[in-house]
Order: sequence, then structure tokens, then C-alpha cells
Amino acid sequence: MTISKTGSNGRQPLTRYRNAILLGCTALVALTPTLAMAQQAESGASTTLETVTVDGGTDGSAGPNGSIVAKNATTGTKTGTPIKDTSASVSVITSEEITARGAENLDQVLAYTSGVSSDIYGSDDRSDFFLIRGFYQSSYGKYWDGLPLRTWNFTGSRMEPYGMERFEVLKGSTSSLFGLNGPGGLVNAITKRPRDEAFGEVYTTLGDDHVETGTDFGGPIGTDSDWSYRLTGKWQNADNGPDYTQDDRFYIAPALTWSPDDMTSFTLLTSYNKRDGNTAHGIPRGFGLDSESYFGEEDFDSFDTVEKAIGYVFDHDFGNGLSFSQTMRYSTLDVTYEGLFNTTTAPGGDPLQTPRGALAVYGEAERLAIDNRFLYEASLSDAIDTKTLLGLDYAHDKVKETRLDGLAPSVAAYTSRGAIAFGPPGVTDTDISILGLYAQEEVTLSDRWILTAGGRYDWVSQDDGTEVKDKAFTGRLGVTYKATNEFSVYANYSESFQPLGTYRPTAGETIKPQEGTQYEAGVKYAPEGMDALFTFAYFDLTQTNVTQYDAAYLVHQIGEVNVRGIELEGKMAVTDRMNLTLAYSYWNAEIADDLTAANIGNRPENVPDQMASAWIDYTIPGDGAFGDFTIGAGVRFVGSTYADNANSIKVNPFTVFDAALTYKVTENTVLQVTATNIFDKEYVTHVDEFSDTAYYGDRRTVKATLRYTW
Repeated sequence: MTISKTGSNGRQPLTRYRNAILLGCTALVALTPTLAMAQQAESGASTTLETVTVDGGTDGSAGPNGSIVAKNATTGTKTGTPIKDTSASVSVITSEEITARGAENLDQVLAYTSGVSSDIYGSDDRSDFFLIRGFYQSSYGKYWDGLPLRTWNFTGSRMEPYGMERFEVLKGSTSSLFGLNGPGGLVNAITKRPRDEAFGEVYTTLGDDHVETGTDFGGPIGTDSDWSYRLTGKWQNADNGPDYTQDDRFYIAPALTWSPDDMTSFTLLTSYNKRDGNTAHGIPRGFGLDSESYFGEEDFDSFDTVEKAIGYVFDHDFGNGLSFSQTMRYSTLDVTYEGLFNTTTAPGGDPLQTPRGALAVYGEAERLAIDNRFLYEASLSDAIDTKTLLGLDYAHDKVKETRLDGLAPSVAAYTSRGAIAFGPPGVTDTDISILGLYAQEEVTLSDRWILTAGGRYDWVSQDDGTEVKDKAFTGRLGVTYKATNEFSVYANYSESFQPLGTYRPTAGETIKPQEGTQYEAGVKYAPEGMDALFTFAYFDLTQTNVTQYDAAYLVHQIGEVNVRGIELEGKMAVTDRMNLTLAYSYWNAEIADDLTAANIGNRPENVPDQMASAWIDYTIPGDGAFGDFTIGAGVRFVGSTYADNANSIKVNPFTVFDAALTYKVTENTVLQVTATNIFDKEYVTHVDEFSDTAYYGDRRTVKATLRYTW
């Protein structure tokens, strides 16, 4: 059921699931309209979309006055508990930070976040590839408005950051709230929502073989209206580095909110996301070739996706501390994946004369996800406050993939796609159903101690002709001590649950879900009188029942991986002119058990030992004749990794510098120039051990953006 990258030949275990019957969720959906209209009494709990109140996201998480510092995030608890009071490590990347750095994809959004290693495969841009706390989370660890956005085998999409208000990263095992997932954590993207006041922007971005334009506007519909709207759109025609590559996009997302009173809010969210991209572009290692050499073929090189989605967020406050929230999304996804990949060049051979492999995948997915939550808040005494959360969620994915494997002539001999010799197609038609019931209790004692206990039971059914079922209970315990109003310490224990796919007949033993356990402790500091948040975390994270293949390609679960590490992060608006973001991560990752005994004690592949980053921007105020001028600069360091679990191929560490210059032309017009990898450093991010192909990081890109707001 995982989709970790296993080599440029595209060999990945097929994920196969089955449909099941939705029980409790259906009942809650039917009850919701009735419950919403049942109460009209006054309540102090209002849903104010001006501060971008969203379920599955944060209330006011963009920080005070639109700063880069977020103080709240519900991804950690689903109850709106402030980050400082949450007994888990949570990072938030606000829209202000995204705009300041000019981040245009999820890799760039996450690049300055502690505990996250992004863009791990460099010039392989088929997906948003990232690690959290040393574990691969790209397949299961992407969430959209609190609902899963899982990738099944090759059928997955890439997020459009311009359509998102912010991104929240919850680190560590998360299954007690979110269900099946790897042990590292998750990234939750929060969609832009309508606001109570009129606003808008339009922009144009130009760069080398890059043209982009977009708009984002909305506000109330009429005077004293219960309705508000928002329309976000983007069009892009761009190359993606090497010749014959592309990153073309069309994104549009209308949203509509109805809020008849302070107790009820309903937001309709729709989107259309079309993205034409490319496959993995690697260079045979050790032959002295230019890193931007192109080993694909223009007429057979695409990773194109079309994703359509409709959903809603519903909130209702019944008064007396009881509220109900429901988030739903239905989406479809079409994927066209066609590409050639390098094969191993014989010693003394010529990579330009070496035949290549070919892979084509045509995927279709239909998805439904719904999450229902009741929250009851009460004060049992002057010294005891409680938050009781009860939730029921359901996800059903129906995925069909047609796959073609073949051989293609070498770069020198290729004539057209007709020269590719394909074998017979393989077709998988898979149903996956996941039903989860969860509960969580938060008890605050004397405004100092916050005790959190949660548990969840999941039922997973998978069917592609072979039906398999899994179920599991996962739990979480946490405690936070608020030593002062500024300083808190916390500790937690949490678990993860990750079932495997339906290829179990190939197993050499009885297959069990992969399981993760985490122990974590940390401190958080939010100084009064300063818009800042500093966090430190130590964690010990282990995953067991890790799948491995023997020489006969039978599946075994001998593997065990442990990652211990520390994370430090600071985000601060030092003054009204200066912002600073700092992050450092140290990962002591070890293979604790392995089918190959020689691998025990080694570092897992692709996991760096440490990472560090810093971004600072400073605004020089204008004097009337000139507008404000902001200078931004960043540095990213990623430590060494190994390309294989045998640790026979080492990938060197690298340091990359970024920059941004912003000039305020008028009160409403801004000109910004952003540059990534400003010194055009050439560096390898990954080496495929099977074909000895090197994948390089992105080279220098410079873009200019003119933005007008109102």
C-alpha cells in the first residue's frame, strides 16, 4: 500500500483495496441539516471567516496582522488548541511566508520547515516527494482541508500552493486522529476561503521560459448579506529546467459561504486543477555528462493530471459548549504518465548507445472523503476545563490503472514513440474503503496542565479481485505544562498504522500492518511583547513490520527502522520591518532489523543526517519619493545521504542560497524578483541504485512578479 520510489524502472507495489458500506457517516450526514436548524439561541462561538476560520485547519493561524507567525492550528488536535498548548510538534507556513519567498510548489513551501526534507528526488517531479522525521510521507501524508489526499501507486496529484491559505505540518505518528498513515507525520493544506470584506489581487510573473498570471478576489455579496464568495485562479506556461520539459498549469477555485448567523456557517469549495508536467530526468552517473542533458524523448514524456473537486465545510454551534463540524470532498483524477528511463550502462559502454526502459500508466481515480466531528467544551469547576471530541470519518477511493512496460532504443537510435516495444497491458481496478471512529479528551487543570488522551479504531477494506481487510486501534497520550504565559513544556506518546496492499499472495509470511510508535518531548516559547514562536522537540520514532523483498521477490516483514532526533524552529517578526525564520533538524536514523543482515545498523536510504535553513527579510521604508524596499535572503543546507540501504552509494551534502527583492511601487502595486539557487549550484539529491542514474536539484531560476491588490 506504500508508494515509495523504488528506482527509475518504476517498480512499485500495486495498491489494491475494496469497497465497504458507509454506516455511521451516512447517518450523521442525514442528521446534520436538521441539527443545524434546531438551534437559534445566542452563542458566543462565532465562525468569522474574515480571520479565515476553517475546519481541519486553524482559527486565525495566519498570525496577528497577517504575520508569518502562526499561533493556532487545529491539525494537531482538531479542536483549535493553540500551538503553544498542543502536546505535539506543529509547524505552519502562512500565505505571507509563501509570498515572501515566492514558493510555487510544495517542495519550495516546505523547504524552510524543521523536521521536513523536501524535493528528495530532485529532477524527478512526478509528485511532491518529502520526508518527515526520516520517513517517506508523500503517499499517505498529504491532506487537504483535513481530508486525505492519498496517492495509490502512480495515481496522484500535485498541490497548487496559490490556491491555499496556508500549510500545517503535524510531525510524528498521527493515526489516532487521522487514521492510516506512515509514522513521520502529515502536511495539511488549507484552501483559501471567502472573507467578510471585499478584497482582491491580480499578478503576472515572468521568467526564463516562464509566463504566469493569476487572480484572487472576493467579498460579501450585496450589503448586509449572509453570503460571501471567493474566486482564485492561475494560468502558467513554463519550462521545468532541461529542454523539452514543462510545468504548465491551469487552476480555478470558486468558493461560496453562507453564514445566516453567528452559529452556523456553510462553505462550498470547488476546484479544477490541470497540470502538464514531466517524468523523472536523470543522468547516467560517472560519465561526465552535463547535468541538464536530456535522456528522455519529447513525444513520450509526460506526467499530466486533471483533478476536479467539490466539497464543503459546515460548522454549527448548538450553544452550551456543543458544536458540530463536517468536512466533505468528492473528487476525480485522471493521470497520463509516459516516459523512458535509463538502464544500467555496461562497464566501458556508452550511455548514449544503451537501450532504455519504457513505462506508461493511465490512471483514473474517484474519491469521496467525509469527516464528522462533535466537540463539547465545559468547565467542570474553576480549575478544570475539558474539550471532548468525538469523530467519525470515511474515505472511499476507486482507482483504475492501465500499465504498459516496454523497451526503447537508445538516445542515439530513437526515432519515434512507435519504436517502443511494449508488452501486454496490465490493468488493476481497485476499491479502497476506510472507516474510522475516534475520540479525544483534553483536560486543562488550573490553566497550567493540559492532559490529552485519544484513541481511534480503523476498518480498512481493499479489493481488486483479491479482498483483504485490516483493522487496528491506535492511541495517543500527551501532557503540556504551561510554566508561564510565555513558556510551555510537553511530552507525548503516539502510534501509527499503515496497512499493506492486496499483493499479499506474493508474501513469504502472514502480512500485518506496518506500525509506528513515537516518544516525544519538547518546549515552546512565545515571548510576550514580540510576535514570535520558538520550538524545540526531541523524538524517538520506530516503525516495525517494514516490508522487504527476497531474491524470489517474496514479501517479508522483518524490517525495523528507528529515527531519533531533535528539531529547532523559530519564526519571528523581529520588528515591523524584519522577519526571521530559522530551522534545524538532526536525524539519527538506523536500520534496526533487516532481511539482509549486513544492512543492520546502516542509515536508511535518502535520509539526511541533518538539515538547517534560515530566511530573513528586511524592509527599508520609503521616504515619499520612493516606496518601501524589502530585501530577503535564505540559505538551505541538507546533509549527506545514502542512495541504498547497503550504504554503498553516498550522496554528498549541499548548500543552496535563495533571495527575494520586493519594491512597493504604489500603495497597491508591488514588484518582486525572486531567485532560487542564486549561485546556480550543481548538486545531486538522489542516485537510483538499479540504473546508477543521478538526479540533480533544480538549477538557478529567476522570476519577476508584478502584483496589484485592492
